[in-house]
Amino acid sequence: MEVVCKNCHAKFKIADDKLPAGQVVSLKCPKCKGKIEIDTRPAAQVATPPTPPKTIIDEVTSDTYEASEKPFDFVEEGVETALICEQDGGVTEKIRSALQGMGYHITKAASARDAVKYMRFHVFDLVVLDKNFDGPESNHVLLYLGHLPMNTRRNIFVVLLADGFRTADNMTAFNESVNLVVNLKDIDEFEKAIKRSLAENEEFYSVFKESLKKTGRA
Repeated sequence: MEVVCKNCHAKFKIADDKLPAGQVVSLKCPKCKGKIEIDTRPAAQVATPPTPPKTIIDEVTSDTYEASEKPFDFVEEGVETALICEQDGGVTEKIRSALQGMGYHITKAASARDAVKYMRFHVFDLVVLDKNFDGPESNHVLLYLGHLPMNTRRNIFVVLLADGFRTADNMTAFNESVNLVVNLKDIDEFEKAIKRSLAENEEFYSVFKESLKKTGRA
């Protein structure tokens, strides 16, 4: 075994059979007389960290292209599209009715997995999402939206639904990284709230979008 003194950095060799196995042995350096510790215990095996489980986003984005998973086959030019991620049938119908009246072509996602698959193939103009959609642990749809490039994300108007929100609270919307929050108790006022917020959003971004067009970046 080759040993190196940490004090004077001298190197020397000791026969393995001269050292007791499975112990920490202290010796004096023959050069500087400093203390040298030699550990003859078997090296502890480095534990391999467990592979984290794949999330829905990991699974969906690694899938190959399947035309059958597209949200729809054809949408006329100029028609705006909306994705609804809500599992309460009554709430869904109220949202659907409001959006149909506003001229949206609507897709309903049965699960977070379906929603993320749909968004792989199409950039929706509007996404209406329940905060607890497909389980309260982690909202994978919101996570997916948060990882989109900014030039894509800014073109998607996201509405987040939950019991604990104050409808149209801008600070809460900012904290949740969405455009509008709606309390589920106010779902009957959904159309009014979203029309107002869409108009404000369009006004806010109009100058910015026009600048992008002029510079050829949009």
